[in-house]
Amino acid sequence: MSETSIVPQPKFITAGEGDDARQIAFILRQANAGPDAPVLLWLSGYRSDMSGTKAVELDRLAAETGLACLRLDYSGHGLSGGKFTDGTISRWLEETLAVLIHVNPKRVIAVGSSMGGWIALRLAQELGKIADGPKLEGMVLIAPAPDFTSDLIEPHLTKKERASLEERGYFEEKSEYSPEPNIYTRALIEDGRANRVLTGIIQTGCPVHILQGMKDPDVPYAHAMKLIEHLPSDDVVLTFVRDGDHRLSRPQDIERMLSAVSAFIGQ
Repeated sequence: MSETSIVPQPKFITAGEGDDARQIAFILRQANAGPDAPVLLWLSGYRSDMSGTKAVELDRLAAETGLACLRLDYSGHGLSGGKFTDGTISRWLEETLAVLIHVNPKRVIAVGSSMGGWIALRLAQELGKIADGPKLEGMVLIAPAPDFTSDLIEPHLTKKERASLEERGYFEEKSEYSPEPNIYTRALIEDGRANRVLTGIIQTGCPVHILQGMKDPDVPYAHAMKLIEHLPSDDVVLTFVRDGDHRLSRPQDIERMLSAVSAFIGQ
C-alpha cells in the first residue's frame, strides 16, 4: 500500500473546561515534504464534516504533494462530541484554534467552505494576536458565508420563525442537502452578531482566493462581492462559477479548488 493511500485515523482533544468540555475529533495527515512546508487546513460548513467530498479531495492533494493536511469536526458534527444545538461561531472557532494550536504548524493554508469561510476569517483575526503562532500563507474560501446569521438569516425571518426563536429558542428550516431540517438557535444568532467581520477592514495577512457559484441559492454572489470590500489590503482573487451552486462539489469545481490551493503551495 502506498503512503498516499493510507488514511490517517481520527484523534481527539478536549476543548473547553468543566461542564463545557467536549471531545473534538481531527485527522492529521503527516507531511513528507519537511517541517517547514505549509499545512492544509480544512474548515467545514454548517452541518458538514471532515468526511465530505471537498475535505477528502484536499487531503488527497496533500498526500500527492507530501504536505500535511488537518481536518476537524466541530462539536455536534461528525465524530466530535457535544450537542449541535449548543454550537455557535465562538464555540466552533475555539475548537478550531484548540486543534490548530495542538498541532502547532508553522505555516497554514486555510480552505473554508461556506460557514468555514467565516471561521477562517475569524481565525485569521485570532492568529494575529498570537506572537509566535501559526502563520497564514493563503486562504481559499468556497462560497464563503461570513456574518450569515445577521446578513442572510435575520433579515428574512418570518413571523413564525421569530416567534419560534422567542418561545423555543430555535427555529427549523427545510434543508436542500439533508432529510433532517436545519436548526438555527437563538444562541447561534446572538453569538453571530458578536463575531461579525463585515463591519470594517479584515486583516488576514495573506492572499485570498474566493470561489463563488452564481447560482448559489444559499449565499448570493453579491455577498462575495461585499466581502471583497472588507479585504482592501489583501491580494484577493474572486472566481465566479456561472453555473455553480452552493456546494461547488462537481469534478470541475473540485479542480478549481485544488488549483487555487496549489497556486498558494507553489508560492
